[in-house]
Amino acid sequence: MALLAGMLTFVLACGAELTVVGALFGFRPGGSPVADGSQAEWADPDAPPPAPPTAGSPSPSGNVETKQVTETVRIPYPVQIVDDPALPEGQQVVRIRGVTGVKTLTYEVIRVDGEPTDKRLLRSTVTRAPVTQVVAVGTSTTAACDPNYGGCVPVAEDVDCAGRGDGPAWITGTVKVTGSDVHRLDRDGNGVACDEKN
Repeated sequence: MALLAGMLTFVLACGAELTVVGALFGFRPGGSPVADGSQAEWADPDAPPPAPPTAGSPSPSGNVETKQVTETVRIPYPVQIVDDPALPEGQQVVRIRGVTGVKTLTYEVIRVDGEPTDKRLLRSTVTRAPVTQVVAVGTSTTAACDPNYGGCVPVAEDVDCAGRGDGPAWITGTVKVTGSDVHRLDRDGNGVACDEKN
């Protein structure tokens, strides 16, 4: 195909002249002219026509809807451990019970033809702050004393006088019975435990 540029003058059959300036022309044997803007070329008559649009082709755009939605999520409460020398070692007591918090999340949701295509977080707001749970843990290593006896009879499943019984706890010497003799340490009933001979 040959191209010509510049100014061309055509003499029409009626005797008039037609001048074309700044155009590109292509010459292809047996073709027919088509022009597009400042460029012209000869189309091939044997070329197949362009295919028509296929029925049912997806539309490049649909019904777009944008709206805001909210969701709530729980915030776990933290736990704080504190030492308490008033409690026996290892014993735990909940001083303040924890409360779960609540967080509200606001999203922007985009739907095309009713189907969600995008979801973006706009903001996050704490609507209820969590309450910290406080747990006291005992640190006292001093043995607790049974209030039924004077002196200090340890608090245990069973207590015996030294040198007899199978424990698991024993006392050395004598103690005064001030309440109920739960461990039967005062065998003679005189109000003094472990004062009799074996």
